[in-house]
Amino acid sequence: MSPGRRRADTPLPVPDGGGHDHDHDHDHDHDHSHQHHHGHSHGLVDDSIKRSREGVRAVLEALGVLAVAAGAQTIIFVVSGSVALLADLIHNYGDALTAVPLGVAFALRSQRAERAAGLFVVAAIFISACVAGVESIERLLHPSPPTHLGLLAAAGVAGYTGNLVAAKVRKRAGHRLDSPALVADGNHAAADAYVSLAVIASAVVVAVGIPIADPIIGLGITLIILRITWQSWGTIRGHPHHHHH
Repeated sequence: MSPGRRRADTPLPVPDGGGHDHDHDHDHDHDHSHQHHHGHSHGLVDDSIKRSREGVRAVLEALGVLAVAAGAQTIIFVVSGSVALLADLIHNYGDALTAVPLGVAFALRSQRAERAAGLFVVAAIFISACVAGVESIERLLHPSPPTHLGLLAAAGVAGYTGNLVAAKVRKRAGHRLDSPALVADGNHAAADAYVSLAVIASAVVVAVGIPIADPIIGLGITLIILRITWQSWGTIRGHPHHHHH
């Protein structure tokens, strides 16, 4: 175990051994090479400003698409009062938010800023999951079935479509910019698109005459949001070695 660890640490000190004062002069360079060293795992360290700008644009486009979908869902939630929809729109806002640390990383090309943004996002998603959970339980205790079921189903379609489009934007840009993080974000959004379909299920089941389905589906989506929180936390925690100089 120990030799393995020693080997993992050597790539950084070795070049120093040779020309130490030379390295001192170029402290900045040294830092960059350190970042490049880990670049492959993160896929967001590149000195070209153009790449940074394109990355930010892709992140903002995906954010915009999801924000429009979540905005439409918010309006329908106010009209319909469906807790399943509340949970899904929180989930979509959360999905949009996960792009923020990536945007920060592209804009500032700084891993520290990216981690700080990431922690903020995880906290925000966690709090919103709690809101969805509390509302769902409240609705289980005091049933109040959602209305405007046709609109409710449309909100599910909006969430589904928004997720798919945002996923496509992120994945395409991720491949073009060779950013594994962006591709991963896109895959995650695509995988989570089906969560919005649960809203359609809720509308259908309530229409059939089982109003309790709404808060139960709301709780189910809450669990999915918690899982996303956990995954995002893991993603951020996954890079502590980036900062050991």
